[in-house]
Amino acid sequence: MKQKIIDPWGSGLLEDYKKIVKDFGLELFDPKLLPNPNRIMRRGVVFAGRDLKVIADAIKSKKKYYVLSGIMPSSEKIHFGTKMVVENIRYFQEHGAETYILVADLEAASTRGVTLEESRGRALDFHIPAYVALGLDAKKTTFYFQSENKEVMNNAYEFAKKITLNEFEAIYGNADPGKIMAAMTQVADILYPQFKERMPGIIPVGIDQDPHIRLTRDIIRRFKDRKYFLPSALYNKYTPSLDGDIKMSKSKPESCIELPEDIKFVKRKIKNALSGGRDTLEEHRKLGAIVERDMVFELMKQHLVEDDKELNKIYNEYKSGKITSGELKEIACNKMEDFMDNFVKGIEQARKHISKLNFVKFK
Repeated sequence: MKQKIIDPWGSGLLEDYKKIVKDFGLELFDPKLLPNPNRIMRRGVVFAGRDLKVIADAIKSKKKYYVLSGIMPSSEKIHFGTKMVVENIRYFQEHGAETYILVADLEAASTRGVTLEESRGRALDFHIPAYVALGLDAKKTTFYFQSENKEVMNNAYEFAKKITLNEFEAIYGNADPGKIMAAMTQVADILYPQFKERMPGIIPVGIDQDPHIRLTRDIIRRFKDRKYFLPSALYNKYTPSLDGDIKMSKSKPESCIELPEDIKFVKRKIKNALSGGRDTLEEHRKLGAIVERDMVFELMKQHLVEDDKELNKIYNEYKSGKITSGELKEIACNKMEDFMDNFVKGIEQARKHISKLNFVKFK
């Protein structure tokens, strides 16, 4: 029997989200569970979670809880998956969560070969400003670097005592030393806000990061005397590749949009994307588009059109054949230009305030 493995460091594609929910014991996400769900929650881009009722109850009862995520400073650009994570962080931030962002510089060193100095430079110059440009409220966020947090490191070593090599391999597929160190540090990161005060926490991530959540929950169950809350999690789908694959990947640059990227190249990619339009204009006017296969509409649904009424109007006009795939792509190009322009300006603005960020001061 083939092992079911999700690899958070790999580039494999997950073909069937329903199968993922079943295989890994996830809860299907119901947007009615949370108050005023955001765009990607409303539109089914957020598709699953773990222990979400705990967080919904904390919001409703105005009890303390936290939202936490990490920055992997291994690249000088980010992608749309990061954008979705930030949007979900912002959602919980706006609904009362204490917010923590860690810079995973140790993980970048052990799994990607990025030095601590490089990690710090990239995080301060680009990644944190990018998160702010995408909606993170920096004034309400606590930041720290893994390498400076002795409490995280000390607990990571303690947690490592509670997991066997076979168990680790069952979750991650293999167990090279770099992965083990990175994963145990992530467990401690996920629990860091609870070291001072036990409270529920939510970790919004792409589904490829679920192994870290499962490992943390398994380990916590073996530290019952510490009375940690099991971390909740929220999972979003991938932004599909413009050629129709389930996930954008840098291995196919012609179908992947990076943030930021020269808008001339982005527009060219959008115009070459897999279309739901018919073979001829006559056929398109008569039958309408196959919207479900159109990657540009999916990009608009996930990222470029905030208003549901506007998106429904575009959908209906495309589905009926009133607008062509070329016209749809033109709409998307214009919206992408506005988004990219605002994103770049937002980064530049956020850089001016980087010295004022609330970093944890360690002794």
